[in-house]
Amino acid sequence: MTSQHKALAVRSAKSRAPLKCSVHVSKEILMKGTLLGGIPVELPEEIFDTICLSENVKIERIVSRGHASPTGFWYDQEKSEFILIVQGSAGLKIENVPDIVVLKTGDYLSIGAHVKHRVEWTDPACETIWLAVHY
Repeated sequence: MTSQHKALAVRSAKSRAPLKCSVHVSKEILMKGTLLGGIPVELPEEIFDTICLSENVKIERIVSRGHASPTGFWYDQEKSEFILIVQGSAGLKIENVPDIVVLKTGDYLSIGAHVKHRVEWTDPACETIWLAVHY
Protein backbone atom coordinates (compact mmCIF):
# COMPACT_ATOMS: atom_id res chain seq x y z
CA MET A 1 0.00 0.00 0.00
CA THR A 2 1.45 3.37 -0.98
CA SER A 3 1.66 6.25 1.48
CA GLN A 4 -1.10 8.01 -0.48
CA HIS A 5 -3.39 4.95 -0.08
CA LYS A 6 -2.53 4.77 3.65
CA ALA A 7 -3.45 8.42 4.08
CA LEU A 8 -6.77 7.85 2.30
CA ALA A 9 -7.49 4.77 4.43
CA VAL A 10 -6.78 6.70 7.64
CA ARG A 11 -8.90 9.65 6.49
CA SER A 12 -11.69 7.25 5.48
CA ALA A 13 -11.55 5.45 8.85
CA LYS A 14 -11.61 8.79 10.68
CA SER A 15 -14.66 9.89 8.69
CA ARG A 16 -16.61 6.95 10.16
CA ALA A 17 -15.90 8.11 13.70
CA PRO A 18 -18.96 9.33 15.61
CA LEU A 19 -19.56 13.04 15.33
CA LYS A 20 -19.65 15.14 18.45
CA CYS A 21 -22.26 17.84 18.39
CA SER A 22 -22.86 20.56 20.96
CA VAL A 23 -25.97 21.88 19.21
CA HIS A 24 -29.33 21.24 20.93
CA VAL A 25 -31.60 19.09 18.75
CA SER A 26 -35.32 19.89 18.90
CA LYS A 27 -38.01 17.22 19.28
CA GLU A 28 -39.18 17.82 15.70
CA ILE A 29 -35.80 16.81 14.32
CA LEU A 30 -34.88 13.90 16.57
CA MET A 31 -37.33 11.00 16.88
CA LYS A 32 -36.87 7.46 18.15
CA GLY A 33 -39.33 4.59 18.18
CA THR A 34 -39.78 0.93 17.41
CA LEU A 35 -41.75 -0.81 14.70
CA LEU A 36 -42.20 -3.90 16.88
CA GLY A 37 -43.85 -2.43 19.98
CA GLY A 38 -47.22 -1.05 20.98
CA ILE A 39 -49.23 -3.77 19.26
CA PRO A 40 -52.45 -4.73 21.06
CA VAL A 41 -53.25 -8.38 21.77
CA GLU A 42 -56.58 -8.07 19.95
CA LEU A 43 -56.31 -6.71 16.43
CA PRO A 44 -59.82 -6.50 14.92
CA GLU A 45 -58.62 -3.97 12.32
CA GLU A 46 -55.26 -3.20 10.76
CA ILE A 47 -53.21 -0.49 12.44
CA PHE A 48 -51.89 2.40 10.31
CA ASP A 49 -49.37 4.59 12.19
CA THR A 50 -47.77 7.54 10.43
CA ILE A 51 -44.15 7.66 11.55
CA CYS A 52 -42.93 10.60 9.45
CA LEU A 53 -44.71 12.98 7.16
CA SER A 54 -43.41 15.69 4.86
CA GLU A 55 -44.70 17.45 1.81
CA ASN A 56 -43.41 14.71 -0.51
CA VAL A 57 -42.99 11.60 1.64
CA LYS A 58 -45.13 9.67 4.11
CA ILE A 59 -43.66 6.78 6.12
CA GLU A 60 -46.03 4.53 8.00
CA ARG A 61 -46.09 1.33 9.98
CA ILE A 62 -48.91 -1.03 9.15
CA VAL A 63 -49.75 -3.97 11.40
CA SER A 64 -51.92 -6.83 10.12
CA ARG A 65 -52.90 -10.22 11.51
CA GLY A 66 -55.01 -12.24 9.09
CA HIS A 67 -56.30 -9.10 7.39
CA ALA A 68 -56.97 -8.67 3.68
CA SER A 69 -58.45 -6.03 1.41
CA PRO A 70 -62.25 -6.14 1.14
CA THR A 71 -63.60 -8.12 -1.81
CA GLY A 72 -63.49 -6.01 -4.96
CA PHE A 73 -61.37 -3.25 -3.36
CA TRP A 74 -58.19 -2.07 -5.12
CA TYR A 75 -55.63 0.46 -3.93
CA ASP A 76 -55.06 3.06 -6.68
CA GLN A 77 -52.70 5.55 -5.10
CA GLU A 78 -51.52 8.95 -6.32
CA LYS A 79 -47.93 8.28 -5.19
CA SER A 80 -45.52 5.38 -5.57
CA GLU A 81 -45.13 3.10 -2.56
CA PHE A 82 -42.16 1.14 -1.24
CA ILE A 83 -43.13 -1.71 1.09
CA LEU A 84 -40.81 -3.65 3.41
CA ILE A 85 -42.04 -6.62 5.43
CA VAL A 86 -40.34 -6.23 8.82
CA GLN A 87 -42.03 -9.31 10.28
CA GLY A 88 -44.59 -11.86 9.08
CA SER A 89 -45.81 -12.47 5.54
CA ALA A 90 -48.42 -11.30 3.06
CA GLY A 91 -49.79 -12.00 -0.40
CA LEU A 92 -50.45 -9.11 -2.76
CA LYS A 93 -52.45 -9.16 -5.96
CA ILE A 94 -51.23 -6.69 -8.57
CA GLU A 95 -53.67 -5.89 -11.37
CA ASN A 96 -52.75 -7.68 -14.63
CA VAL A 97 -50.15 -9.88 -12.88
CA PRO A 98 -51.39 -13.48 -12.85
CA ASP A 99 -49.61 -14.71 -9.70
CA ILE A 100 -49.94 -13.51 -6.11
CA VAL A 101 -46.77 -11.71 -5.00
CA VAL A 102 -45.73 -13.35 -1.71
CA LEU A 103 -43.66 -11.24 0.66
CA LYS A 104 -41.88 -12.64 3.73
CA THR A 105 -39.79 -11.05 6.48
CA GLY A 106 -37.12 -8.91 4.86
CA ASP A 107 -38.76 -8.78 1.43
CA TYR A 108 -39.60 -5.47 -0.21
CA LEU A 109 -41.64 -4.34 -3.17
CA SER A 110 -41.92 -1.04 -5.00
CA ILE A 111 -45.33 -0.21 -6.48
CA GLY A 112 -45.65 2.64 -8.94
CA ALA A 113 -48.28 5.34 -8.70
CA HIS A 114 -51.69 4.18 -9.99
CA VAL A 115 -50.66 0.52 -10.15
CA LYS A 116 -53.77 -1.15 -8.76
CA HIS A 117 -53.09 -3.68 -6.02
CA ARG A 118 -54.77 -5.36 -3.07
CA VAL A 119 -53.81 -7.43 -0.04
CA GLU A 120 -55.03 -10.99 -0.61
CA TRP A 121 -53.90 -12.30 2.78
CA THR A 122 -51.64 -11.69 5.76
CA ASP A 123 -50.37 -14.30 8.20
CA PRO A 124 -53.16 -15.14 10.67
CA ALA A 125 -50.73 -16.71 13.18
CA CYS A 126 -48.57 -13.61 13.83
CA GLU A 127 -48.43 -9.91 13.21
CA THR A 128 -47.30 -8.82 9.78
CA ILE A 129 -45.47 -5.54 10.26
CA TRP A 130 -45.04 -3.44 7.15
CA LEU A 131 -42.93 -0.34 6.64
CA ALA A 132 -44.56 1.65 3.85
CA VAL A 133 -42.95 4.67 2.24
CA HIS A 134 -45.23 6.73 -0.01
CA TYR A 135 -43.24 9.04 -2.30
